[in-house]
Amino acid sequence: MKKLLAAFFAALLSFLSFSGCAAAPADNARLRIVCTVFPQYDFLRELTAGVDGVSLTLLLRAGQESHDYDPSSRDIAAIHTCDLFVSVGGESDHWVEEVLRSVDTAHKRIIYLLDSVTPLAEEHTEHDHHHHGETEYDEHVWTAPQNAIKICHALTEALCTLDSDNAARYLENNAVYTARLQALDDTLREVVKNGARREIVVADRFPFLYFCKAYGLSWHAAFAGCAASVEPSSVTVQHLIDTVKEQRLPLVFKCELSAGQVAQTVADNTGCGIATLFACHNLSKTDFDNGETYLSLMYKNAAALREALS
Repeated sequence: MKKLLAAFFAALLSFLSFSGCAAAPADNARLRIVCTVFPQYDFLRELTAGVDGVSLTLLLRAGQESHDYDPSSRDIAAIHTCDLFVSVGGESDHWVEEVLRSVDTAHKRIIYLLDSVTPLAEEHTEHDHHHHGETEYDEHVWTAPQNAIKICHALTEALCTLDSDNAARYLENNAVYTARLQALDDTLREVVKNGARREIVVADRFPFLYFCKAYGLSWHAAFAGCAASVEPSSVTVQHLIDTVKEQRLPLVFKCELSAGQVAQTVADNTGCGIATLFACHNLSKTDFDNGETYLSLMYKNAAALREALS
């Protein structure tokens, strides 16, 4: 990080020479927005649709692990020149405060997603290895569509403040998009209501706390939150296997961008299926290039959940 900040001014001098790069906003942009992760970016694509002169930049490249991200000098330059900077606000964005100290934020609007909702602390079980006394908040607030609606309202308020000439369009886009988010929420509630069970196994990291809490689901996971552990303990894996067998669960979940090794182990020992549950923190390059969105991925979650609860 120190090396990146040392190169900061050099990056600014050459910033306008970057063309065709994801982190280089258009020179003629009237409103420049920088997002750290995909959900913010996707929400803002919808909220700014049809408005000319908006430059929208996503720092996290498709397929990149978000929890290992560190900004490049080009990314820092994009943050320096933006009007609106949107960050999650959790531990994986540890670099944000240091970067913001190096830029003039007097005329910038900065939004942290965790400030738009009620954050939930990660929940640990007897199978987890963690440091007692430490409170870690789950960052994946958008996995609950009702939270996504709140986030969109906050983003829309910022857009209207920064670009009042287009406020009517932003408000219209927000009304249309949040109605679609509400329809998604209704679908997920119907899936859970009609399910034969309320229990799932995520044989992977667990970025689904808000999702499960929103729909009254109980869960068993290989890790609490997005733990950095390379692999779960044998006790944890056996617990997942036993749960699948005892509850006769039809499938276990793995996360997107995961090799799914733990899920495969559970499946091999139980005969259950494996499905992907999308946290939407980031997507694969293939999914990004194919135009997948937050909504399309969450509807895939609804279909997978319907099978898991059968």
